[in-house]
Amino acid sequence: ILDSVSPKTICWMSHTDYIEKAPEGFRVTAHTPVCPVAGMECEERGLYAVQFHPEVMHTQEGMKMLSNFVYNVCKCSGDWKMDSFVESSIKSIREKVGSGKVLCALSGGVDSSVAAVMLAKAVGKQLTCVHVNHGLMRKGESESVIDVFKNQMDANLVYVDAVDRFLGKLAGVADPEQKRKIIGAEFIRVFEEEARKLEGIEFLAQGTIYP
Repeated sequence: ILDSVSPKTICWMSHTDYIEKAPEGFRVTAHTPVCPVAGMECEERGLYAVQFHPEVMHTQEGMKMLSNFVYNVCKCSGDWKMDSFVESSIKSIREKVGSGKVLCALSGGVDSSVAAVMLAKAVGKQLTCVHVNHGLMRKGESESVIDVFKNQMDANLVYVDAVDRFLGKLAGVADPEQKRKIIGAEFIRVFEEEARKLEGIEFLAQGTIYP
């Protein structure tokens, strides 16, 4: 991955990974007793990677690290304003999608819901949202998703009641990590099944955390 990214790139290495040794050309810039490569850089190529989350509140000097990368390494000007984000994003989505159709997995969480709202504002009925109820939702969450997106926004929403299917797969499983893998794999299968029923989809939209 590091060989394919553009210059002046920072990479958040997943906390589930373990980097034992830095690749050729990289210098280790941070380490801990349990993480031999908590940070590394190849300054000549403008590549920097960290094995922690500098954006979270409990990371000491985390914002200073990000600020240094953004302003001193990437030479960004810092003149972007938050109040223009919605307007510019909707315009950008509209230009990119054109007359194409978009498919969005809508969990009901903040990330996917914000993405779905932005898409709906940008392309309207060209968007189809798929909400899968796997039986592990917060109380009333699926009902809320249906009310907001189908009833209030009049968006194309496909609701899938897969409660029995998911709970059947999880029956007798106690290990949390195994549960997580089962849920993730089953969600992909359900989503793919619903996606195959739709025609002319050109774009797949995904909402993810802001950082």
